[in-house]
Amino acid sequence: MGKKEEDFYQRLKEELVQSTLWPAEYLYKFIVPTDDTKIAQVQAAFNNMGAVINTKTSSKGKYTSISINVRMKNPEAVIEKYLQVGEVEGVISL
Repeated sequence: MGKKEEDFYQRLKEELVQSTLWPAEYLYKFIVPTDDTKIAQVQAAFNNMGAVINTKTSSKGKYTSISINVRMKNPEAVIEKYLQVGEVEGVISL
């Protein structure tokens, strides 16, 4: 992980600690190229967590947005999931 990425996640962690009482619901949003394998990889990261997952394909069908609402125990767990999903090729975290 590069310095820029580390700074981003450190800032996110601080904001989550200050703004939220944990455990809490957290909404993840990702964009992936429309590819069943990549979509499944993102969804698999949230298996057995009681996540509510919604997908929507872009108008031209090139990309799929994935919204995942899930109860997370703390800011570290939130960031862990971002890092895990970030390993999926072509994924963009919003």
